[in-house]
Amino acid sequence: MGAYILRRLLLIIPTLLGIMVINFVLVQFVPGGPIEQIIAQIEGQGDVFGGFAGDGGPQLDEGVGAGDSEYAGARGLPPEFIEELERQFGFDKPPLERFLDMMWNYMRLDFGESYFRSISVIDLVAEKMPVSISLGLWSTLIAYLISIPLGIAKAVRDDTAFDTWTSGVIIVAYAIPGFLFAILLLVLFAGGSYYQIFPIRGLVSDNWEELGFFAKIGDYFWHITLPVVASTISAFATLTLLTKNSFLDEIKKQYVMTARAKGLAERGVLYGHVFRNAMLIVIAGLPGVFIGVFFSGSIIIETIFSLDGLGRLGFEAAVARDYPVIFGTLFIFGLIGLVMNIISDLMYVMVDPRIDFEKREG
Repeated sequence: MGAYILRRLLLIIPTLLGIMVINFVLVQFVPGGPIEQIIAQIEGQGDVFGGFAGDGGPQLDEGVGAGDSEYAGARGLPPEFIEELERQFGFDKPPLERFLDMMWNYMRLDFGESYFRSISVIDLVAEKMPVSISLGLWSTLIAYLISIPLGIAKAVRDDTAFDTWTSGVIIVAYAIPGFLFAILLLVLFAGGSYYQIFPIRGLVSDNWEELGFFAKIGDYFWHITLPVVASTISAFATLTLLTKNSFLDEIKKQYVMTARAKGLAERGVLYGHVFRNAMLIVIAGLPGVFIGVFFSGSIIIETIFSLDGLGRLGFEAAVARDYPVIFGTLFIFGLIGLVMNIISDLMYVMVDPRIDFEKREG
């Protein structure tokens, strides 16, 4: 097992490098880079250009054109100003050199500084991380706490009225988009049209620092309830059906029939024999479910509930073409995702020690 883990760890390097190369190449063809963003701001707001000029940059001289500038909208701006912007952003270097410099810095855990926020990428990620961890952790935990017992109950009562009605509820829950369900929760419980029970924005109250220990805990859960419920609904539906199908597959196997023939109680057969095998795929998928909720399900939820997390950070960075934030977070999250895949394999072994990845590879 140690050799397998070592090989998987070594494979992280070329995999992560491939991810970065593909995304770096794609970005080179996307119009509207950071310099174009600044030019657009200058064309729309004169004081923005004045801020750059006041920092020692070249002054705007009316009538001086950018000449053969490659940037759309740069007409009327001094070429020297464009060149200074290119130097500051590093675009005066060839793409290959920029990529190699970026990867060398990433190997030293230097992810640079945001183009537009004057804060390091690491500090920016650390600042937004609590929101996304809260959504991912609690959504995953609640989904498992509901899905596993419900899935087992549906498997045991397969083709009964209970199974039919709960399947209908699950299908409806799965079909409802998360953002639509989030809006519904706001309308019903956050002062939209009916009840003002939960707050509509933020992870904690403005006076959170002044609260006592238990009051802080209560305030935190008060704020996180609706976003967590909204982000849990789709994962809950998928996990429930996965649990049910896993149990049904195991219940029909020969060893279950043998255990029943020996006179074992149904509860003993279910939880003593079936549970471990049926839960293999469900429990081993825990890291993947968490990463899925952590990365993919938070952008709209964070926007609707005014939560300043990693989802909004990534979206805003993409819109603003803030390349250090885009590539820095891509590298960090890509690394986390690859490590989580290894943890998923280890979870398989923990749940069922009979699995040996060394023999499977041999």
